[in-house]
Amino acid sequence: MLSFPAAIKVYLCTVACDMRRSFDGLSMMAEHIIRCNPFSGHLLVFCNRRGDRLKILYWDRDGWAIWYKRLEAGTYQFPFAETGRKEIAAWELAVLLEGIDLNKGGRRKRYSLSAGEAGKTESGNCRGAPMWAPGDAAETIKQTNI
Repeated sequence: MLSFPAAIKVYLCTVACDMRRSFDGLSMMAEHIIRCNPFSGHLLVFCNRRGDRLKILYWDRDGWAIWYKRLEAGTYQFPFAETGRKEIAAWELAVLLEGIDLNKGGRRKRYSLSAGEAGKTESGNCRGAPMWAPGDAAETIKQTNI
């Protein structure tokens, strides 16, 4: 079982990949097909045309790492398309690796911030109160105790 940090992004290459490719070939596909920086540390997922082999490429602080899996029976329900990439959450990758179809077992509707709400500044929040992050509370406590 793989576990991932919550902040990690997962990009699926929706174009079938030749599994003979290794570090350099897959990183080139990440740049030109997925159109993301392969050195970002995010997971880049590639699948072959038959859907029975999957590679995950990522940059790990000081070099490339590949996680490779070949199914002995069955296939992955990989979302092939002409667009080149699809971004999914880390939990969706875990579900995909377990053999669950992402298209049929979709997520139920939940609240999420729109792009405009996520980028608000201090003056743009609802009541004019300063926006803070969880780490800011500890700094405020330290400053008031001095």
